[in-house]
Formats: sequence, structure tokens, C-alpha cells
Amino acid sequence: QVQLVESGGGLVQAGDSLRLSCAASGRTFSGYIMGWFRQAPGKEREFVAAVDWSAAGTAYANSVKGRFTISRNNAKNTVYLQMNSLKPEDTAVYYCARGDYGSQISLRAADFGSWGQGTQVTVSS
Repeated sequence: QVQLVESGGGLVQAGDSLRLSCAASGRTFSGYIMGWFRQAPGKEREFVAAVDWSAAGTAYANSVKGRFTISRNNAKNTVYLQMNSLKPEDTAVYYCARGDYGSQISLRAADFGSWGQGTQVTVSS
């Protein structure tokens, strides 16, 4: 079982940037799709972004497209989420998750089997 640990969350103002990191334990990282999801209070968990094993393929939610960038470093077993031009509606707990092996990116949380504990991102207006 892979262990995922997120970091980099915090309190920022609208328009600011943050970079989230997710470190995976063991060798169960490269080869797998990695994703970021978020959950705001009173709302369901929603897809944010995902990257395939080689970083050649990415997917983004429409709400973050053009502002967020997902990347990965397989040598460091780490996936990142660069978040620019943050808005108050981006406020949520952000979760890192490991998906299937390969390059077929799914946007469904049910297709991601391992999850981190989450990191809080709060954007003030």
C-alpha cells in the first residue's frame, strides 16, 4: 500500500499562488496516474487535476484550467500542484491520490485507490 503525504497548503489572499506537494512512499509511484482532488465544506469531493505516469498526459477541471498546473518527478516520488491566481472558491481541503497503472486518466474519485490525509488551502478575498 502506498503512503501519500501532502504539504504546502496555507492561508493566502485572492490572486496569490501556492504549490502543493505530495510525496509517495516506496516504489509504487512511477507508472501510476496521480491526481489531485478537493473538498470544500458541505460539498462533495471534486476532481482538480491528474497526470499520467510519464507526465505526457494531463487533465484539469474546467474551474482550474489555465490557473493550475500538475507535474510529477518520478525520481523523487512526488507530484505537485502549482496553483496561480487563486480565488476564494478554491478554498478546500486538497487531497493527493494514486490512480490506475498507465496512461488512461480517469476523473472519477472511485478510480483512485490510495489517498493522502489532505492539506487545507484557504483563499481570502
